[in-house]
Amino acid sequence: MSTSVKRRQPVARHGQLRSPSAVGQLLKIIGVVLAVVLVSGVGVAAYVVGGFTSTVNANAVELEGTKELPPDIGAYPGGFDILLAGVDTCEEKYAHLFGERCTGKDAGGTLNDVNLLVHVSAEPRRVTAVSFPRDLMLPIPECVDSNGDTKPAMSKQALNVAYEHGGEKGGLNCVAKTISQLTGEDIEFAAKVTFGGVIEITDAIGGVEVCLANPIKDRYTGLDMEAGTHTIQGVQALQFLRTRHGVGDGSDLGRIGNQQQYMSSLARKMISSEVLGNVPVMLKLADTGLSNLEASTSLADPMKIVQIALAVKSVPFEDIVFVQYPTMEDPYDANKVVPDESAATVLWDAIKANKQLQITHQNTENEGVVVQEPETPAPTASATAAPTPDDVVALPDTIKGNSAAVQTCSNGNVRG
Repeated sequence: MSTSVKRRQPVARHGQLRSPSAVGQLLKIIGVVLAVVLVSGVGVAAYVVGGFTSTVNANAVELEGTKELPPDIGAYPGGFDILLAGVDTCEEKYAHLFGERCTGKDAGGTLNDVNLLVHVSAEPRRVTAVSFPRDLMLPIPECVDSNGDTKPAMSKQALNVAYEHGGEKGGLNCVAKTISQLTGEDIEFAAKVTFGGVIEITDAIGGVEVCLANPIKDRYTGLDMEAGTHTIQGVQALQFLRTRHGVGDGSDLGRIGNQQQYMSSLARKMISSEVLGNVPVMLKLADTGLSNLEASTSLADPMKIVQIALAVKSVPFEDIVFVQYPTMEDPYDANKVVPDESAATVLWDAIKANKQLQITHQNTENEGVVVQEPETPAPTASATAAPTPDDVVALPDTIKGNSAAVQTCSNGNVRG
């Protein structure tokens, strides 16, 4: 069953607890461009590579402190990391959808509302996507802005100010420096997309299927959906990814869980023949992605994109895991969160050791999603042998998340 938006309503930017993770659009940008090159013929590959070189290179951003990378991605010790950032900015084409956000005093601001670090391990390949709340309070490092001026470090600010701290040309680098400083991870690649890009890219892929355990009614985003399965795209997809008041307890962290349902569904669709096996769809998506992408110079290389594709294309669903970076309530502001360093250490140690991550957190009625029990066991996406107990790390129950093999449904705010 699919629904459509009856009228265009403003998509609000919320005040206190916020943090979209509209990462699906970013994964699609990277995933589909490389999928076209890998699966299509020479003519298609030439079209994509030509467009990529001319469009992406023109907007490429240098990541400060990036180590010299070997030409073969398989030689990266411990795997590699891709930062995916989605920014909230008032694009002329879509400003009318954001109401007061794009008419008030903050209309000129640009915030990194999406902060996702995707770690791809060495062999055996595993993919871990870590979402960082935009209201995570942490140090912001010294950054050079677009005018070449050095902005001083800040001891404690919300993560979502990092992009603006670096300015239009230095913003992506500043977000990367901030996340790297927090996690200790070297970030080899980075990309940025606007929320207008969410609309165009979701349309290009033909929508993403999501499940609602309960109806959602959110007057802030204009989202109104009944319980059941829906294929969402365009403005409705953006509303779904941004809704906070519509799911769980209305918190920022509940919203991230809801968005991770979208990402899991997206991962499954990307691997399906509906996308990878459909050259016209891939061409449309690649072309759309190119016009919405700002990449690091390290990623502005078609052959590097192909190598990334080869590294992740056969990862089984159970080894594609989406987690929320562990946090605690900020003792100085109940509307903000601070890092849970103890739980974070367990997470990063497991990732660096290339262990399969086991989610132990049990969702409650306050969460953004509920787990959908499968009627039959989900088939594995790989013929590899099951991991031994020594290969599995049970994460602390404070770390929320799910694997792409787990079906979840949005925990809508309208409950009988």
